[in-house]
Amino acid sequence: MERLTGLDASFLYLETGTQHLHVCALLILDPSSGDYSFESFKAELARRIPLIPQMRRRVYEVPLNLDHPVWVEDANFDLDYHVRRIAIAPPAGRRELAELVGDIAGRPMDRDRPLWEMSVVEGLDDGKVAVVCKYHHAAVDGITGANLMMHLCDPEPGAAKEVPDQQWRPDPKPNDWQLLAEAVVKFPARAGIVGMLPKTVGIVASFAQRRRKNKAGMAVPFSAPRTPFNLAITPHRAVAFTDAELDAIKEIRSAFGVKMNDVVLTVVAGALRTYLAARDELPDRSLIASVPVSVHESTRHTAGVNKVSALFATLGTDIADPVERLREVAEANRGAKEEHEVIGADFLQDWSKYAPPNTFRLAARMYSSLKLAEVHPVVHNLVVSNVPGPAMPLYFLGFRVDGMYPFGPVFHGAGLTVTVLSNNDKLNFGFIACKELVPDIGALTDAVPGVVSELLSAARTSG
Repeated sequence: MERLTGLDASFLYLETGTQHLHVCALLILDPSSGDYSFESFKAELARRIPLIPQMRRRVYEVPLNLDHPVWVEDANFDLDYHVRRIAIAPPAGRRELAELVGDIAGRPMDRDRPLWEMSVVEGLDDGKVAVVCKYHHAAVDGITGANLMMHLCDPEPGAAKEVPDQQWRPDPKPNDWQLLAEAVVKFPARAGIVGMLPKTVGIVASFAQRRRKNKAGMAVPFSAPRTPFNLAITPHRAVAFTDAELDAIKEIRSAFGVKMNDVVLTVVAGALRTYLAARDELPDRSLIASVPVSVHESTRHTAGVNKVSALFATLGTDIADPVERLREVAEANRGAKEEHEVIGADFLQDWSKYAPPNTFRLAARMYSSLKLAEVHPVVHNLVVSNVPGPAMPLYFLGFRVDGMYPFGPVFHGAGLTVTVLSNNDKLNFGFIACKELVPDIGALTDAVPGVVSELLSAARTSG
């Protein structure tokens, strides 16, 4: 038994009937790289489950929700529930696969079972096999999710991992009275939130001092312009995915002396500008993205799976020239990172550990049902996450991975999320949105190649 941290548990508390807080990944596999059958695929997954004990854990809530839930081993673990086989109707190209992924992403997860699923999709018109992996954000973040996937991947075909040869016996179910007693004893500790107030005041004072010196910094939340996807969301999801050559992104980075993340944000900004301008909905102020930042290497917290912070980035969508936009994004990011260091790696985790479960749940439901995201100023327009991925070819359960597209959650008031993953020699872009707010999401991915080409041409003529 292991208790969820406040940050991990917050992804459960903030979930509503329309705001799903799981993450998805679409893997495109080449079945010709191995002897594929669904039965052999599932058998190899079953063989490797002991390498990933968290895949047999489920959430167990404390009576009366007086403390954060705990992870317990599921004595009724059933692999057949978690792994589904889907035969997609022909003709099944990229658009049909994206529609299926959106449908899977729009379904909530059963909290009475371990919080993961895999859907194996057969019948694609190119002969490939797709696997849609779904994990709850309470169980993974970008880094821990990638580490989990590595247990299911090999650097070459036939390199099956060794698995401990021992019979699994789940731990006994927790004692409710013991959990309740522990919660009551710990309840006064929630007053520790008072100790966070001086730290928060100090951070605000540091920001004010920086801005008085006219230093570029983090975009200010609640100052983003409203777009069609900055409204309350429904439970329905639409996804689209595309690729860029990693060498092209690196060439742009080197030519202009910026970071990889600067280029990624600029490409996303260019796609957004193209999309919104074509619909006469482009604001005259820059869009603002919330950018998750991994703090696995810098946090003092050792417990939990989500070790993440966030910064707010100016995207420069109000700038027509792509090079000028890139330089603006890079300059703003430098200041944002400096201010992020002022906040510190542990700020979110320090605050969230005092989060009262019932209050969080009630607030999330009221916010959702009253559609308050449409009342107050826009906090940020979207989430853009850049996750480092494998630098070499991988084989998932024995089959070569030709594509790996990530899809994060979307939120009330920010109904679009873009996640980018480097995969071997490609940069894989996953766009996911509330279907009603971005019904033509494919137009966003259609714009990505043109934006990359424009930046690459500028890079090659800049010298």
